[in-house]
Amino acid sequence: MDTTLINIFCLILLVLGMLGTFLPVLPGLLLSLCGLLIYKFGTDADLPMFYIWIFGILTVASAVLNYVIPAKTNKKYGGTRWGSIGSVIGTIAGMLFIPIPLGFLIGMFAGVFIGELLHDSKDMNKALKSTKGAFIGFIYGTGFSFVVGVAMFLVVVLDMLDYI
Repeated sequence: MDTTLINIFCLILLVLGMLGTFLPVLPGLLLSLCGLLIYKFGTDADLPMFYIWIFGILTVASAVLNYVIPAKTNKKYGGTRWGSIGSVIGTIAGMLFIPIPLGFLIGMFAGVFIGELLHDSKDMNKALKSTKGAFIGFIYGTGFSFVVGVAMFLVVVLDMLDYI
């Protein structure tokens, strides 16, 4: 296969991976890592293996942190297990039933809020704090993943331009 086509395919995977860091219908950093691997092993690129190992570790760390960070921030802001369960249900419902690009996010926040209200219907302030915690956790996790995706993209582009 032509190296130019492989390079274009890799760049497409890397861009889709960056989009996937905040759109749950795409597997995010896994796409970016695939683009990086295809670039390394599918072309005659001189990209050091160091980058492959580092980005592999960061991809695994991101997957773990995407579950740990929202749970920790939710708990820090007074959230309960009910809010966490509501978050998962709301995210899925938001993806399926809210026909706008960020429907999953609206669903997640609604799920946390409703879950906390089901746990304690008299404490709306606690439900709002828990929702705030879920939002902050989402921002932290998504931000970390996006930065890793951008770094992968830049490493490949700079290597294509022979700057690395």
